[in-house]
Order: sequence, then structure tokens, then C-alpha cells
Amino acid sequence: MAAGILHIVGVGPGDPELVTLKAARILGAAPVFAFFAKRGRVGHARAIADPHLNPTAEELRFDYPFTTDLSVADPRYLIEMGAFYDACAGAMAARLDTGRDVALLCEGDPFLYGSAMYPFDRLRHRYDVRVVPGITAMSGCWSLAGAPIVHGDDTLAVLPATLDSGTLATRLRHCEAAVIMKLGRHLPRMRAILDELGLTSRALYVERGTMEGGHAVPLAERDDSAAPYFSLLLIPGRQGAR
Repeated sequence: MAAGILHIVGVGPGDPELVTLKAARILGAAPVFAFFAKRGRVGHARAIADPHLNPTAEELRFDYPFTTDLSVADPRYLIEMGAFYDACAGAMAARLDTGRDVALLCEGDPFLYGSAMYPFDRLRHRYDVRVVPGITAMSGCWSLAGAPIVHGDDTLAVLPATLDSGTLATRLRHCEAAVIMKLGRHLPRMRAILDELGLTSRALYVERGTMEGGHAVPLAERDDSAAPYFSLLLIPGRQGAR
């Protein structure tokens, strides 16, 4: 019996209508779908994909062992997350070995800070693995904000706010435009960095881009309370002649 195909499917930034035609076709036919979620939560990718899923499909839910409660720098992080992704890959391999296709859901695009890349690493040499790109969160956010981001010879930096302040400041000095992800509790620190660099007046805060209740405001108008999961900062370029 031939093994099934693993489809790693980007489901986009939040609006179910921004799932691509190819992704919707695969989700509607796959006999098994899998997704990651925080314990006690529906799962972002699962919620986005819901209108497109095969109603008779087997559902594989993978609950993260932790999210922000253990630092990436802690030696246990790589060990425990590695064991978690090994188990996820094993569960999907068991279905693939029966000849069934599996669709692994991933919000945004699978290869941009996506958890799906870790099962991909583990299974790509054993099975037919096909990746369906998705519309990125940053694309959805700058569209919602009405903020053209780069033009001409502008360079764009995509930075996680989890980097140390010195590294963030250095990277921001050497680009015309930036997207800053993984804000969370780092929002006040990011504001201080942008203030120092004279970039606050250009920065936009975007929350839940493309989703219900989504909004964009100048960073200067946003308070310093922790940012939710679906949020990022945009620093548009386009400062030159145009």
C-alpha cells in the first residue's frame, strides 16, 4: 500500500475567505487533518480552517506542552519541544502509513515562524510532503492598515520582538521598513527602542488583521498594556521620492 501524502497547509492570517482555493480543495478532501493549539483553546488555525474542513475527517489535535511559560533559553525547552514534535510526527506518520492523506494546518504561511516546519523536518525524507503557501499575517495587517510598506530599493526587515534591545535597534537602523512580530509583553520595550530611533511617529500597531474586530492605529495612540497574540507593528518605508 502506498503511503498517504502530507499536505502542510497555510490557512492565512485569519479571515476564512483568505484561505487559497488550493488550500480549501485539500482541506475539503483530506481524510485526516491535524493542528496545533494551546491547551484549553480552540486553536487559531483550526478556527480559520473550520468552514473548509471535510466534515467526516479524523481530527488530530496537538496541544503544546507550554507556550510562554518556559524560556527558549532554558535547556528543557529544546528537549521537551523536540519530544513533542517527535510525537506529532509519529501520530501523522501512523495515518500516512495506512494510505490516508493528512492535512496539517498552519496559520499564516507554514514557513514563516510556523510550528508546521518542525514536523516537516522530521517527515520530509520519509513521505511525500507538499506545502501550500498561505497569505501572511503581515500582508493582511498592512492591507487592513492601508499602509504600503516598501517601494523602489527599500529593504524590509521582519523582526521578532523577543530579540534583545541592542540587536533590534541595530537591525532597525539598517532597513527602510520593518515588521515586528511576537509583541506580547515586549510592546513597552519596543516603544522605547522606536522612540530612541525616532521611528515612533511612523509606526503602526495592528491587531487581529483581517479578522472580526481587527483594527490599526498609530503606535503613539496605543497604550503599553501587553499585546495579544494576533498583533504586530509596522514601520512603513516609502520615505523617498515617489
